[in-house]
Amino acid sequence: MSKVSSVTVAKFGGTSLKNYQSMVRCANIVIEEPSVKVVVLSASAGVTNLLVDLTERGLSEAIASTLIDNIKTIQLDISASLFEQNQIEQNRVNGYVLNLIHELEYASQMLREQFSLKLVDEILSFGERFSSYLFTEIMTELLSNADDKPQLVRFDARRIIKTDSRFGHARPDLTAIKQQSQLSLNLPECLYITQGFVGEDSFGNTTTLGRGGSDFSAALIAEAINADKLQIWTDVAGIYSSDPRFVTKAKPIKTLSFNEAAELATFGAKVLHPATLLPAIRSKIDVFVGSSLEPDAGGTHLTTKPSTSGVRAIALRENQTLVTLSSPNMLLASGFLARVFAILAKYELSVDLITTSEISVALTFDNINGVSEGILPQECITELEDFCAVSIEGELSLVAVIGNHNPDHETISSTELLFKSLGDYQIRMICHGASRHNVCFLVKQSIAKDVVTNIHDQIFG
Repeated sequence: MSKVSSVTVAKFGGTSLKNYQSMVRCANIVIEEPSVKVVVLSASAGVTNLLVDLTERGLSEAIASTLIDNIKTIQLDISASLFEQNQIEQNRVNGYVLNLIHELEYASQMLREQFSLKLVDEILSFGERFSSYLFTEIMTELLSNADDKPQLVRFDARRIIKTDSRFGHARPDLTAIKQQSQLSLNLPECLYITQGFVGEDSFGNTTTLGRGGSDFSAALIAEAINADKLQIWTDVAGIYSSDPRFVTKAKPIKTLSFNEAAELATFGAKVLHPATLLPAIRSKIDVFVGSSLEPDAGGTHLTTKPSTSGVRAIALRENQTLVTLSSPNMLLASGFLARVFAILAKYELSVDLITTSEISVALTFDNINGVSEGILPQECITELEDFCAVSIEGELSLVAVIGNHNPDHETISSTELLFKSLGDYQIRMICHGASRHNVCFLVKQSIAKDVVTNIHDQIFG
């Protein structure tokens, strides 16, 4: 594939696509930026949640029918505003939407008859399939009278995003994605509209990339086509210094280093999915995060350059579990941690934070195995108890203070301000030193938002 001057991949999230008016705003962003060559879309807001409910085991036919009706209402409300002066075209669009609804009904019936993760992923893919079709039709209508318009191509992302068969959290095949992009996309001539979140395994089965998968899809495509920029359009004007939903003084951050953004995304920021940054870092792709509601309001630019010293943001991640493993045998012994991590790897458990003392190891886990209470599998606990005592604590939240913590270059140490702000709270665990870009600690979930607000007020004034 030949390199095209200034290629941009634009990804729009579900809140940016929630209705017809929202989709029109996004379409105008694309139209006004000629460098955009690929548009990657999430499902319209609310649709994925309905689809997830539709895939629950033991669902009755009546409840399934209600969920599908709700999805149909969302999609037909969008299509009803298309081609209002052309009944033939509107009937065509509505007919396509209803055909997809019928496919969804059939897939849901098959899942109720025999549950399988393969069918779950097939059902979850429908949200992006609806939105990409409707967005293409909106673009077509808006460009109908344009003199110089690109050739619009809606293509199935499954042609490009090749993955393994780990349904629900499939891993991409980077080599295959690169090859398929070179074979499938003619960037100089066309503007491509496709789905995020979905892929296809080597057997032709639909797969999904997991939470935040649309961001990941966009980054993978951007890397595969040698894009210069990746735009992520959401409902907020960039990445904020904290969650503006409960930190009222939170402000947008104009620039962040990739390292800081990766830490922020990993530790709870909702705007970006951590995996989004990996292809961007590898390929040095500029990333911009902005609001589709206010496209001229600016946003956050991610850069490879480190930021100035100090705290940039405070993130919160709820539903954490703390596991403490204790044994006198740890004292002056080798191999203890190796044994622990071998067992955790066996049960595919990923550790977030770790601290150690002479006879104890404390580990944190995020929503283990999808169980909100954070309980380790009993088989795992039994194996650990063969050689150490196991203590499990839930209802905790992880607070991460993100920045460039370098006291040698700070007039007032951000770490000093941080610990002053924590004086009135009970801290369960602190982790600092592995990275200059974060200080992490655990607090009770019931006070976590108060803690974050107080830290933000103390540090940012």
